Amino acid sequence: SNPTNANHATRKGYVDAQIQQKPESFILACSDETTDLTASSSVAKVTFRMPYAFNLSAVRASVSTAPAGSTITVDVKSGGTSIFDVGLTIDAGEKTSTSASTPAVIGNDSLSDDEEITVFCTSVGSSTAGKGLKVTLIGNQ
Repeated sequence: SNPTNANHATRKGYVDAQIQQKPESFILACSDETTDLTASSSVAKVTFRMPYAFNLSAVRASVSTAPAGSTITVDVKSGGTSIFDVGLTIDAGEKTSTSASTPAVIGNDSLSDDEEITVFCTSVGSSTAGKGLKVTLIGNQ
């Protein structure tokens, strides 16, 4: 039998809701794996445009070589303005921001379609710079 329009609409609504609940990720390689990171608040490590509107739920950073002496600090900007109220950091001796002593707080969680996104590394470790920086944007369309 042919499904009714009402049944079709109900199934479509269910499928759409399930898709919306699945998080998506953009994983950005912000450096190569072997070169020491360099710090700059004016020269972006990555610049790209959002392929669609995106609601952020989390942002993570990781490195293949941990910094020593001080933290790595990463800033992500949407349209030239930081998305963070509290910055994204990787503590000295760590390889991920998920264990940072001060967790990042996202202030702007809504990225617009075709919005220019830039990633900056504003500190890199003092006695040993980190290497192999990746930034992951996690959220939903």
